[in-house]
Amino acid sequence: MNYFSSDFKLGFLGGGQLGKMMLYETRKFDIHTIVMDSSPDAPSKISCNEFIQGDLMDYDAVYNLGKKVDILTIEIENVNVSALTKLEEEGVKVYPPTRALRIIQNKAKQKLFYVDNNIPTADFQRFAYKSEIEDSIDNGGVKFPFIWKATQFGYDGQGVKVVRKLEDLEDLPSGECITEVLVPFKNELAVIVARSANGEVKTYPVVEMEFHPEANQVEYVICPARISDSVAKKANEIALKVSDKLKHVGILAVEMFQTQDDEILVNEVAPRPHNSGHYSIEASYTNQFEQHIRAILNLPLGSTESKVAGIMVNLVGAEGHTGDVEYQNMEEILKQDGVTPHIYGKKQTRPFRKMGHVTIVNPDIVKAREIAELVKNTIKVISQ
Repeated sequence: MNYFSSDFKLGFLGGGQLGKMMLYETRKFDIHTIVMDSSPDAPSKISCNEFIQGDLMDYDAVYNLGKKVDILTIEIENVNVSALTKLEEEGVKVYPPTRALRIIQNKAKQKLFYVDNNIPTADFQRFAYKSEIEDSIDNGGVKFPFIWKATQFGYDGQGVKVVRKLEDLEDLPSGECITEVLVPFKNELAVIVARSANGEVKTYPVVEMEFHPEANQVEYVICPARISDSVAKKANEIALKVSDKLKHVGILAVEMFQTQDDEILVNEVAPRPHNSGHYSIEASYTNQFEQHIRAILNLPLGSTESKVAGIMVNLVGAEGHTGDVEYQNMEEILKQDGVTPHIYGKKQTRPFRKMGHVTIVNPDIVKAREIAELVKNTIKVISQ
């Protein structure tokens, strides 16, 4: 099929920053795109050929978009899968396939998938209601501390909490959830796997993630991870196994824990470009956004090797600031060599909202990390 400067249409469910960065690549290839998002001010709106305002969980809205395009993809998991299933039955190509998306959308199903396929993961229990956790605690089934996760609709640190005492459960939603044993990990790692429609597979180098202790969001992504070759090999093999069992198409980000004894446990996955791969825009031969487009169009996958060490710093809204956004000290970080900011186009900031990221590239990973720390401490995302 001729995708370039043609009548071919590629649809996106979701118009956030991930969609915006994928659209940089479709514009490079002159591929006609249609984006649907619930917000009239979605970041992707400025970069697509056609924009539709619509609810991603609404059956008719998703179905009607799918009938306008040749291939439909996502930039967020929270979409109406029933509509996608109907579109697949009618011959529309949906990537990732709905079979994989149904598993990933629900964290309980995702954990059961790991168990069924002998993929190492933290021990967990599934609960229909939060009240059942209290009963389990009383009976000795769940022990403090543990991780509580809502099974659906969590993102950017939302829907996840460390529970150290009974009172920590009070303000949490009452619906379906899981509890996980709190893993005393050494590192949080991630591997991005690219799989094309014809089954070609490539992996990006293992990255190391440093999280904000309060917001449960990634603060730094470090590539390559500062781990041994044997641990990197193990992480890569497990990521490939997850990919093989899911049979996804596109980008799959596999987040993992490296335990104190260097075992690898899968935490969760995302079937789309991911925060852990943003560094690749500047540091890799083929960035994750172009790779996702190549994969879903069944084009040859590009090189996943890094040109240089890269570190990504998330730019999130400062605590105590809500309203029209202002980026302070941007000029100061731009004075540093190898620093590239990416501003997502969200006009309103709020505490811990992802507003952009900065990539730092340097031949020396230690030097790159030092500059990343300077960037993090210098730039401020505040309200006017």
